[in-house]
Amino acid sequence: MFTPAVFAQGVTVTDNAGLFTAEEIAELTDLATDINQTIKGEVFIVTTTDNTQDPETFADDFLREQIGNDNNGSVLLLDMGQREIYISTSGNMIDYLTDSRIEQILDSVYEGMTEANYIQAARSYLTMSQSFIESGVPRGHYRVDRDTGKITYYNVLTFGEILFAIITAAIISGVVFFIVKSRYQMKSGTYTYPFLEQSNFQLNKKEDRLTNSFITTRRIPKPPANTGGGSGGGSTTHSSGGGTFGGGGRSF
Repeated sequence: MFTPAVFAQGVTVTDNAGLFTAEEIAELTDLATDINQTIKGEVFIVTTTDNTQDPETFADDFLREQIGNDNNGSVLLLDMGQREIYISTSGNMIDYLTDSRIEQILDSVYEGMTEANYIQAARSYLTMSQSFIESGVPRGHYRVDRDTGKITYYNVLTFGEILFAIITAAIISGVVFFIVKSRYQMKSGTYTYPFLEQSNFQLNKKEDRLTNSFITTRRIPKPPANTGGGSGGGSTTHSSGGGTFGGGGRSF
């Protein structure tokens, strides 16, 4: 059973496996601070030697205990007992760390772990996450629920698109204003609208009958099962403990 009392709230690195020195933990904490300010959430690293849970479940539970369900954050799990790496994401980190981006992070973390260069593995997780966050959510990004197949698209507007929309709206508003103003200014004297000549009213009786109705449904197939996600700008999500999580992992 997951025991949240073991983990201190707000502590960036929970090193139960003893992989890092005090200086290394301080370095990782500094790197995480910049990310936390950007995402308005928290990122974590947790290590363990005696976990018996599925790594995905352990990581999701750990992240939930730190920040709650559906808030912004992520955690890197280094499971030394089961020789597993897992990244769990929540909130806006699901969108920043897409499946393909998580795969890239795992590539770098895996290299460090197989060489027993644990600080490099942890550092890669934080620095690459920071880089992806600065790059922003990919255009055309979407979430795919792996259990239901439901696809939710994420609308991304660039700064240029936003600026263009504002300028266009301002121009159109100005044109409409001056047209309306010129039409209703009435500089040539008092104007009387000939309502008797111009008005016309006719009421027709119309009756509609519903004869047939059709409902078209389409089943969205589930994406193929995987541990780390797929290509493109999508994020595969799953439900756990009342929250929605993304993520991926692999053995080392």
